[in-house]
Amino acid sequence: MSKAPVPTRSLPQPHRWLPTSPCGPGCLDAGVALVGWGRALLRIVAASAVLVATVLGSPVRWLLPGAPRQRIVRWVFVGLLRAFGIRLIVHGGAGFAGIRETPGRGALVASNHISWLDIVAVNAVQPMRALAKSEIARWPVLGGLARRAGTIFVDRARLSALPGTVGELAAALRAGSLINVSAEGTTWCGRAMGPFVAAPFQAAIDGGVPVRPVALRYRTADGTETTYPAFIGTESFLASLGRVARLRGLVVEVFVCDEIAPGRAENRRELARLAEAAAHSALGYTAYPPVEVPRRRAMANGTRGRAGTVIC
Repeated sequence: MSKAPVPTRSLPQPHRWLPTSPCGPGCLDAGVALVGWGRALLRIVAASAVLVATVLGSPVRWLLPGAPRQRIVRWVFVGLLRAFGIRLIVHGGAGFAGIRETPGRGALVASNHISWLDIVAVNAVQPMRALAKSEIARWPVLGGLARRAGTIFVDRARLSALPGTVGELAAALRAGSLINVSAEGTTWCGRAMGPFVAAPFQAAIDGGVPVRPVALRYRTADGTETTYPAFIGTESFLASLGRVARLRGLVVEVFVCDEIAPGRAENRRELARLAEAAAHSALGYTAYPPVEVPRRRAMANGTRGRAGTVIC
């Protein structure tokens, strides 16, 4: 099994604790199968139609009781994946079965972070709130949808704002919310994973709730893992959107790991390492490297054909 070097880049850091990734445009795979720009445009139009219908139907949706509303939200995210021609496969999805927002029974869902598609895939499995960077709140359309969905925003450039965000997150978890956290704190290409940032895990400890690790992986229809959907470097969201829309036969796999019960870790750093190790294990790493990892192909490590639920 060969190892591929991970290109490096330099980005400005407002403070030295802000997570940064060495991944950049050089990490993106070459020679992937693409559809024409006409079909890509149709995909973007179809996804936009799903978002417009979601916005127009939101007043009615919030009048529905919890379970029907959750199903509709899930259908929206499944519809977005279908609009882009993306197939979703879930491993261990029964771990979310029957979960409802109940006081004292929330969970911190900690996942690796590759693309803006991550949150679409996770919510197509189980709708939940999210912890997101404050810049997303200013995105057109998507920012408004994120706010309506109860997203908790963190200003990554202001370290002084972190305790308040952790407190807000802990309160929401105690109230019974499932909250998805992109635990690396920034996007990586998928060929490598960054260390999980410890701060959000303090909210799980303070809230007395379990952590549910989730691992995501993107591959093509023939089983080859691809970095092409990654949202890395300094590119704009529109550039990333156009690249994803052109991918032919994209598959996203979501691995739902066993939960880490409250009290299993002594502190937030240990809890972050446990979640990180679970994600590594789900993705088939045999070692525990913090930065460079083997560039794996699904056929090589036996993951193609592994039992999973095809959602769309």
